[in-house]
Amino acid sequence: MEEQQLGRILVIDDNEDILFSAKMLLRKYAKEVVMEKNPKKIPFLVSNEEFDIILLDMNFSQDITSGQEGFYWLKEILKYDPSAVVVMITAFGDVEMAVRALKEGATDFVLKPWQNEKLLATLSAASKLKSSYKEVSQLKEVNKTLSAALSPEQEILTGQSGAMRNLFLIIDKVARTDADILLLGENGTGKEVIARTIHQRSSRADKIFITVDMGAITESLFESELFGHKKGAFTDAKEDRIGRIEAANGGTLFLDEIGNLSPSLQAKLLTVLQRREIIRVGTNKPIPVNIRLICATNMPLREMVQRNEFRQDLLYRINTVELNLPPLRKRLEDIPLFADHFLAAYAKKYKQALKRLSAPALEKLQRYTWPGNVRELQHVLERASIMSDNRELQPDDFFFMPEEEFNVHAATTTPDAQSLDDLERDAVQRAMQKHDGNISKAAKELGLSRGALYRRLEKYAL
Repeated sequence: MEEQQLGRILVIDDNEDILFSAKMLLRKYAKEVVMEKNPKKIPFLVSNEEFDIILLDMNFSQDITSGQEGFYWLKEILKYDPSAVVVMITAFGDVEMAVRALKEGATDFVLKPWQNEKLLATLSAASKLKSSYKEVSQLKEVNKTLSAALSPEQEILTGQSGAMRNLFLIIDKVARTDADILLLGENGTGKEVIARTIHQRSSRADKIFITVDMGAITESLFESELFGHKKGAFTDAKEDRIGRIEAANGGTLFLDEIGNLSPSLQAKLLTVLQRREIIRVGTNKPIPVNIRLICATNMPLREMVQRNEFRQDLLYRINTVELNLPPLRKRLEDIPLFADHFLAAYAKKYKQALKRLSAPALEKLQRYTWPGNVRELQHVLERASIMSDNRELQPDDFFFMPEEEFNVHAATTTPDAQSLDDLERDAVQRAMQKHDGNISKAAKELGLSRGALYRRLEKYAL
């Protein structure tokens, strides 16, 4: 064993010979060995100092055989530090007492007088367990920090329209449950923002939130991406890999663009959702998963069910609660609040003076029909905040794509399907040329996700 591998060790025993022997043995392998005769000092020690391992005697002077004092102090230690790694020691141990100690939270159990090699092996295993506890704790903290940093919760909370107030009330009700939720709405309406808000207001808020863009996963990689795989399961499987569903265990899984799944993939997903277990590619071992499921799509799933393009049983499975997100053109009164939020964010991001909308600029924004919804509004505000030298943004600071390309809602007559396809193809082609083929920038300008843009590029052979 390497020196100082065991970290800080606290040894609690009323026998000075035991304390001395432990220190003599462990001082070479531990970073520090703290000895204590009086168990009544345990609360002070564990609440004010951090120990990697605690060696706790089960029998003190008041009760030298039953181990009751040891069980009492074990509970006290775990009350102050639930992640404490405690190894019980006694001269009167038996199997029954050992089993009880483990059931009550002890990590292991050794008899005294101990064999040095066995004690060191036991403490080495305990040290590894403590290290894993620390890693898990750090990962949880990192995840909470990332969730807070990445979550645009303020965006969804920005809204005073009747449609949004009603949506907020429903979110407050469903967030506290574990009900599966289906979010419906046009691209750019903020479905992922809503999903994150529901997660943050749920009992799983301190757990992980995993997003999967179903439209961007190819059929051949579907099982590997979602269920994981075993090393050697296929040509490129060079190591074991956990899938997205297993990674979300204990937390929330957000499946975006679920309407894009093929029938065969829908069947595989339904099986997982019904059984709440996954099987990694290359294995036969089922792994149980505990997830809160939120799905989203901009596609008419009920019409797709009628056309046999989407499984009815899968639709029932994913929409215990269904939320419809209103497009921005139906809540134009929310634009000033969105503008305040985004302009403040960009002033901070680009280290510039806070800018605001002039009355004519706001009027221009509220006349536009926003085919790309909130995502498009965010984009034009960011562009204006960068390009304008004025503290007060004017109408000329805002540029929109020609409305005839997207704004079918404002048309007095409905174009036929072919003309809509032509308009969409031209808009996609121009955006790709403008941004030199950059998918992310083109998708952002069009108010589309990357996956949706990929599908349109494939559709129009661009």
